[in-house]
Amino acid sequence: MRYGSTDVLKGVTFRAERGEVLALLGPNGAGKTTTIEILEGFRMRSAGQVNVLGSDPAHGDERWRARLGVVLQSWRDHGKWRVAELLEHFGRYYRPYSTAEISRPRGTAELLDIVGLAEHANKQVRTLSGGQRRRLDVAIGIVGRPELLFLDEPTAGFDPEARRDFHDLVHRLADLEDTTVLLTTHDLDEAEKLADRILILAGGRIVADGSADQLSRQVSRKTEIRWTRGGQRFVHSADDGTAFVRELFAQYGEEIGDLEVRRATLEDVYMAMVHRHESGVAGDDEPGFGGENR
Repeated sequence: MRYGSTDVLKGVTFRAERGEVLALLGPNGAGKTTTIEILEGFRMRSAGQVNVLGSDPAHGDERWRARLGVVLQSWRDHGKWRVAELLEHFGRYYRPYSTAEISRPRGTAELLDIVGLAEHANKQVRTLSGGQRRRLDVAIGIVGRPELLFLDEPTAGFDPEARRDFHDLVHRLADLEDTTVLLTTHDLDEAEKLADRILILAGGRIVADGSADQLSRQVSRKTEIRWTRGGQRFVHSADDGTAFVRELFAQYGEEIGDLEVRRATLEDVYMAMVHRHESGVAGDDEPGFGGENR
Protein backbone atom coordinates (compact mmCIF):
# COMPACT_ATOMS: atom_id res chain seq x y z
CA MET A 1 0.00 0.00 0.00
CA ARG A 2 1.45 3.35 -1.08
CA TYR A 3 0.22 6.85 -0.31
CA GLY A 4 1.93 9.25 -2.67
CA SER A 5 5.61 8.35 -2.46
CA THR A 6 5.29 6.68 0.95
CA ASP A 7 5.08 2.89 1.24
CA VAL A 8 2.82 2.07 4.18
CA LEU A 9 2.98 -1.69 3.53
CA LYS A 10 5.77 -3.33 1.57
CA GLY A 11 6.10 -7.04 1.03
CA VAL A 12 3.69 -8.15 3.76
CA THR A 13 3.50 -11.91 3.22
CA PHE A 14 1.75 -14.53 5.33
CA ARG A 15 -0.75 -17.38 5.07
CA ALA A 16 -3.52 -18.42 7.44
CA GLU A 17 -4.82 -21.99 7.60
CA ARG A 18 -8.40 -23.06 8.29
CA GLY A 19 -9.18 -23.04 12.01
CA GLU A 20 -6.03 -21.09 12.88
CA VAL A 21 -5.99 -18.09 15.24
CA LEU A 22 -3.52 -15.40 14.20
CA ALA A 23 -2.69 -12.28 16.20
CA LEU A 24 -1.33 -9.26 14.33
CA LEU A 25 0.77 -7.08 16.62
CA GLY A 26 2.57 -3.85 15.95
CA PRO A 27 3.07 -0.28 17.17
CA ASN A 28 0.66 2.47 16.22
CA GLY A 29 1.12 3.40 12.57
CA ALA A 30 2.68 0.05 11.65
CA GLY A 31 -0.06 -0.72 9.12
CA LYS A 32 -2.21 -3.25 11.03
CA THR A 33 -5.56 -1.66 10.23
CA THR A 34 -4.56 -1.06 6.60
CA THR A 35 -3.59 -4.74 6.26
CA ILE A 36 -6.91 -5.88 7.75
CA GLU A 37 -8.92 -3.52 5.54
CA ILE A 38 -7.20 -4.82 2.39
CA LEU A 39 -8.02 -8.41 3.39
CA GLU A 40 -11.62 -7.46 4.14
CA GLY A 41 -11.99 -5.75 0.76
CA PHE A 42 -12.60 -2.33 2.31
CA ARG A 43 -9.40 -0.81 0.94
CA MET A 44 -7.80 -1.20 -2.48
CA ARG A 45 -4.14 -2.19 -2.39
CA SER A 46 -1.56 -0.42 -4.56
CA ALA A 47 0.15 -3.64 -5.68
CA GLY A 48 0.63 -7.30 -4.81
CA GLN A 49 -1.54 -10.41 -4.65
CA VAL A 50 -4.17 -11.17 -2.02
CA ASN A 51 -6.31 -14.29 -1.78
CA VAL A 52 -9.00 -14.64 0.88
CA LEU A 53 -11.23 -17.73 0.84
CA GLY A 54 -10.29 -18.32 -2.78
CA SER A 55 -11.09 -14.80 -4.02
CA ASP A 56 -9.35 -11.48 -4.50
CA PRO A 57 -10.96 -9.18 -1.88
CA ALA A 58 -10.85 -6.30 -4.37
CA HIS A 59 -13.45 -8.18 -6.43
CA GLY A 60 -15.33 -10.06 -3.71
CA ASP A 61 -19.09 -10.28 -4.26
CA GLU A 62 -21.87 -10.47 -1.67
CA ARG A 63 -21.72 -14.26 -1.49
CA TRP A 64 -18.01 -13.99 -0.66
CA ARG A 65 -18.68 -11.30 1.96
CA ALA A 66 -21.28 -13.52 3.59
CA ARG A 67 -18.46 -15.93 4.47
CA LEU A 68 -16.62 -13.25 6.48
CA GLY A 69 -17.21 -11.83 9.92
CA VAL A 70 -15.87 -8.39 10.82
CA VAL A 71 -15.60 -6.70 14.21
CA LEU A 72 -14.27 -3.18 13.73
CA GLN A 73 -12.72 -0.97 16.40
CA SER A 74 -15.81 1.21 16.16
CA TRP A 75 -18.90 1.42 13.99
CA ARG A 76 -21.95 3.58 13.57
CA ASP A 77 -24.24 3.02 16.52
CA HIS A 78 -27.87 2.02 16.12
CA GLY A 79 -28.83 3.54 19.44
CA LYS A 80 -32.62 3.29 19.19
CA TRP A 81 -32.65 -0.37 18.19
CA ARG A 82 -33.21 -3.01 20.82
CA VAL A 83 -30.41 -5.55 21.07
CA ALA A 84 -32.39 -8.61 19.96
CA GLU A 85 -34.07 -6.69 17.14
CA LEU A 86 -30.72 -5.52 15.79
CA LEU A 87 -29.28 -9.04 15.74
CA GLU A 88 -32.38 -10.40 14.03
CA HIS A 89 -32.10 -7.60 11.46
CA PHE A 90 -28.48 -8.39 10.63
CA GLY A 91 -29.26 -12.11 10.45
CA ARG A 92 -31.69 -11.50 7.59
CA TYR A 93 -28.87 -10.29 5.36
CA TYR A 94 -27.24 -13.73 5.44
CA ARG A 95 -30.27 -15.88 4.67
CA PRO A 96 -30.19 -15.42 0.87
CA TYR A 97 -26.60 -16.76 0.89
CA SER A 98 -27.21 -19.85 2.99
CA THR A 99 -26.18 -22.90 0.94
CA ALA A 100 -24.79 -26.35 1.59
CA GLU A 101 -21.38 -24.70 1.96
CA ILE A 102 -22.57 -21.70 3.98
CA SER A 103 -24.61 -22.51 7.08
CA ARG A 104 -27.69 -20.56 8.06
CA PRO A 105 -27.17 -17.53 10.30
CA ARG A 106 -27.19 -18.05 14.04
CA GLY A 107 -30.44 -17.56 15.88
CA THR A 108 -30.80 -14.44 18.00
CA ALA A 109 -31.21 -16.35 21.27
CA GLU A 110 -28.04 -18.35 20.57
CA LEU A 111 -26.09 -15.19 19.81
CA LEU A 112 -27.26 -13.45 22.96
CA ASP A 113 -26.25 -16.45 25.02
CA ILE A 114 -22.84 -16.76 23.35
CA VAL A 115 -21.84 -13.15 24.07
CA GLY A 116 -23.55 -12.88 27.45
CA LEU A 117 -26.23 -10.37 26.52
CA ALA A 118 -29.33 -12.51 27.14
CA GLU A 119 -30.39 -10.30 30.05
CA HIS A 120 -30.14 -7.22 27.83
CA ALA A 121 -32.10 -8.50 24.83
CA ASN A 122 -34.85 -5.87 25.11
CA LYS A 123 -32.62 -2.92 25.99
CA GLN A 124 -31.92 -0.14 23.54
CA VAL A 125 -28.34 -0.20 22.28
CA ARG A 126 -27.70 3.33 23.56
CA THR A 127 -28.35 2.18 27.15
CA LEU A 128 -25.60 -0.47 27.09
CA SER A 129 -22.22 0.02 28.75
CA GLY A 130 -19.06 0.19 26.66
CA GLY A 131 -18.22 -3.45 27.35
CA GLN A 132 -21.77 -4.56 26.53
CA ARG A 133 -21.68 -2.67 23.24
CA ARG A 134 -18.42 -4.43 22.41
CA ARG A 135 -20.09 -7.79 23.06
CA LEU A 136 -22.83 -6.73 20.69
CA ASP A 137 -20.17 -5.91 18.08
CA VAL A 138 -18.85 -9.46 18.43
CA ALA A 139 -22.36 -10.91 18.14
CA ILE A 140 -22.91 -9.02 14.88
CA GLY A 141 -19.53 -10.26 13.62
CA ILE A 142 -20.43 -13.93 14.10
CA VAL A 143 -24.15 -13.84 13.19
CA GLY A 144 -23.44 -15.34 9.76
CA ARG A 145 -21.29 -18.23 11.06
CA PRO A 146 -18.20 -16.87 9.28
CA GLU A 147 -15.46 -19.06 7.91
CA LEU A 148 -13.03 -16.20 8.52
CA LEU A 149 -13.42 -13.73 11.37
CA PHE A 150 -11.57 -10.40 11.62
CA LEU A 151 -11.33 -8.93 15.11
CA ASP A 152 -9.85 -5.43 15.49
CA GLU A 153 -9.08 -4.77 19.18
CA PRO A 154 -12.01 -7.02 20.14
CA THR A 155 -11.87 -6.82 23.95
CA ALA A 156 -11.42 -3.08 24.39
CA GLY A 157 -13.58 -2.09 27.36
CA PHE A 158 -14.11 -5.67 28.60
CA ASP A 159 -13.83 -6.46 32.29
CA PRO A 160 -11.70 -9.53 33.24
CA GLU A 161 -14.69 -11.90 33.33
CA ALA A 162 -15.97 -10.74 29.94
CA ARG A 163 -12.46 -11.04 28.52
CA ARG A 164 -12.18 -14.62 29.74
CA ASP A 165 -15.58 -15.46 28.25
CA PHE A 166 -14.52 -13.93 24.96
CA HIS A 167 -11.32 -15.99 24.90
CA ASP A 168 -13.41 -19.13 25.41
CA LEU A 169 -15.60 -18.05 22.49
CA VAL A 170 -12.63 -17.60 20.15
CA HIS A 171 -11.27 -21.03 21.08
CA ARG A 172 -14.72 -22.54 20.51
CA LEU A 173 -15.01 -20.93 17.07
CA ALA A 174 -11.56 -22.10 16.02
CA ASP A 175 -11.57 -25.57 17.55
CA LEU A 176 -15.19 -26.67 17.13
CA GLU A 177 -16.37 -24.69 14.11
CA ASP A 178 -13.05 -24.51 12.23
CA THR A 179 -13.28 -20.71 11.94
CA THR A 180 -10.09 -18.92 10.99
CA VAL A 181 -9.53 -15.86 13.19
CA LEU A 182 -7.27 -12.88 12.50
CA LEU A 183 -7.17 -10.39 15.35
CA THR A 184 -5.27 -7.23 16.17
CA THR A 185 -4.58 -6.33 19.76
CA HIS A 186 -2.27 -4.26 21.93
CA ASP A 187 -2.76 -6.74 24.77
CA LEU A 188 0.26 -9.06 24.55
CA ASP A 189 -1.10 -11.38 27.22
CA GLU A 190 -4.29 -11.77 25.19
CA ALA A 191 -2.31 -12.53 22.03
CA GLU A 192 -0.29 -15.18 23.83
CA LYS A 193 -3.42 -16.84 25.26
CA LEU A 194 -5.42 -16.80 22.02
CA ALA A 195 -3.09 -17.09 19.06
CA ASP A 196 -1.67 -20.20 17.41
CA ARG A 197 0.65 -17.84 15.55
CA ILE A 198 1.74 -14.27 16.18
CA LEU A 199 2.68 -11.85 13.40
CA ILE A 200 4.61 -8.71 14.34
CA LEU A 201 4.27 -5.84 11.88
CA ALA A 202 6.77 -2.98 12.00
CA GLY A 203 7.54 -0.36 9.41
CA GLY A 204 5.08 -1.90 6.97
CA ARG A 205 6.71 -5.35 7.04
CA ILE A 206 6.14 -8.62 8.87
CA VAL A 207 9.26 -8.84 11.05
CA ALA A 208 8.28 -11.97 13.00
CA ASP A 209 5.98 -14.94 12.41
CA GLY A 210 5.58 -17.87 14.78
CA SER A 211 4.11 -19.13 18.04
CA ALA A 212 4.92 -17.23 21.23
CA ASP A 213 7.38 -19.97 22.21
CA GLN A 214 9.05 -20.01 18.78
CA LEU A 215 9.46 -16.24 18.81
CA SER A 216 10.86 -16.33 22.35
CA ARG A 217 13.52 -18.78 21.23
CA GLN A 218 14.37 -16.59 18.23
CA VAL A 219 14.98 -13.63 20.52
CA SER A 220 16.97 -15.62 23.03
CA ARG A 221 17.71 -19.31 23.37
CA LYS A 222 19.03 -18.62 26.84
CA THR A 223 17.31 -18.70 30.22
CA GLU A 224 17.82 -15.77 32.57
CA ILE A 225 18.52 -16.61 36.21
CA ARG A 226 18.42 -13.96 38.96
CA TRP A 227 19.34 -14.50 42.61
CA THR A 228 20.79 -12.85 45.69
CA ARG A 229 23.71 -14.01 47.84
CA GLY A 230 25.38 -12.17 50.66
CA GLY A 231 23.32 -9.05 50.02
CA GLN A 232 24.33 -8.87 46.35
CA ARG A 233 22.08 -9.29 43.31
CA PHE A 234 23.27 -11.54 40.46
CA VAL A 235 21.97 -12.10 36.92
CA HIS A 236 23.17 -14.81 34.58
CA SER A 237 22.07 -16.16 31.18
CA ALA A 238 22.46 -19.88 30.55
CA ASP A 239 21.68 -22.27 27.71
CA ASP A 240 20.48 -24.85 30.24
CA GLY A 241 18.81 -23.04 33.11
CA THR A 242 18.03 -26.22 35.05
CA ALA A 243 21.66 -27.40 35.04
CA PHE A 244 22.90 -23.96 36.08
CA VAL A 245 20.49 -23.75 39.03
CA ARG A 246 21.55 -27.21 40.22
CA GLU A 247 25.21 -26.17 40.14
CA LEU A 248 24.33 -22.94 41.91
CA PHE A 249 22.66 -24.73 44.82
CA ALA A 250 25.36 -27.39 44.94
CA GLN A 251 27.96 -24.64 45.41
CA TYR A 252 26.13 -22.17 47.65
CA GLY A 253 23.10 -24.02 49.05
CA GLU A 254 21.10 -22.01 51.56
CA GLU A 255 23.05 -18.83 50.78
CA ILE A 256 20.90 -18.46 47.64
CA GLY A 257 17.82 -16.23 47.98
CA ASP A 258 15.17 -14.59 45.80
CA LEU A 259 15.78 -17.04 42.96
CA GLU A 260 13.99 -16.20 39.69
CA VAL A 261 14.22 -18.19 36.46
CA ARG A 262 12.64 -16.86 33.28
CA ARG A 263 12.71 -17.08 29.51
CA ALA A 264 11.98 -14.22 27.18
CA THR A 265 8.32 -13.22 27.43
CA LEU A 266 6.16 -12.17 24.50
CA GLU A 267 6.69 -8.58 25.65
CA ASP A 268 10.47 -9.11 25.44
CA VAL A 269 10.02 -10.57 21.96
CA TYR A 270 7.76 -7.75 20.78
CA MET A 271 10.01 -4.98 22.08
CA ALA A 272 13.14 -6.65 20.71
CA MET A 273 11.67 -7.17 17.24
CA VAL A 274 10.31 -3.62 17.00
CA HIS A 275 13.55 -2.15 18.36
CA ARG A 276 15.55 -4.26 15.93
CA HIS A 277 13.56 -2.83 13.04
CA GLU A 278 13.62 0.76 14.28
CA SER A 279 17.38 0.65 14.89
CA GLY A 280 18.03 -0.90 11.47
CA VAL A 281 19.56 -4.07 12.92
CA ALA A 282 19.22 -7.03 10.55
CA GLY A 283 20.04 -10.71 10.76
CA ASP A 284 19.74 -13.28 13.53
CA ASP A 285 21.84 -11.58 16.21
CA GLU A 286 20.22 -11.84 19.59
CA PRO A 287 19.12 -8.44 20.89
CA GLY A 288 20.51 -8.90 24.36
CA PHE A 289 17.91 -10.58 26.57
CA GLY A 290 19.65 -11.35 29.84
CA GLY A 291 23.26 -10.48 30.58
CA GLU A 292 26.44 -11.28 32.45
CA ASN A 293 26.80 -11.63 36.20
CA ARG A 294 26.59 -8.28 37.93
